[in-house]
Amino acid sequence: MKIDGRCLCGLITYEAEIDQSKISLCHCTDCQINSGSAFRIATLVGKDDFRLLTGKLKSYIKIAQSGARRALSFCPECGTHIHGSDAENAQTYSLRMSTARQIRELTPSIQIWRRSALGWLSGLDTRVKLDEQQPMPR
Repeated sequence: MKIDGRCLCGLITYEAEIDQSKISLCHCTDCQINSGSAFRIATLVGKDDFRLLTGKLKSYIKIAQSGARRALSFCPECGTHIHGSDAENAQTYSLRMSTARQIRELTPSIQIWRRSALGWLSGLDTRVKLDEQQPMPR
């Protein structure tokens, strides 16, 4: 499936060819911290199947639990995370699906690092549901 996406401010735009069956939720604590959420939605994309259309990414090098050096790439203006990859010789990117325009069509097929998943995720359907943000009390 061909997708396209962008960062929050629009400086970074891209297009990619993905395999929808390989979209995953990652519950590892690094993804929780880096995404500011309970998990990250991503898929692996071959280097030749990803094309940066506008902007230049900035990267942060982190050391994975395995000891591998990972480059986490993001928009230098707004900080939106675009992808992660091997720091030295990236042949694939872990593309952050929340940046894809087609995100509503992309359903994860696997969850990884479940041992780090937050316990309250399974009870989300029982929580109050609002269609929009409510005004903050003054």
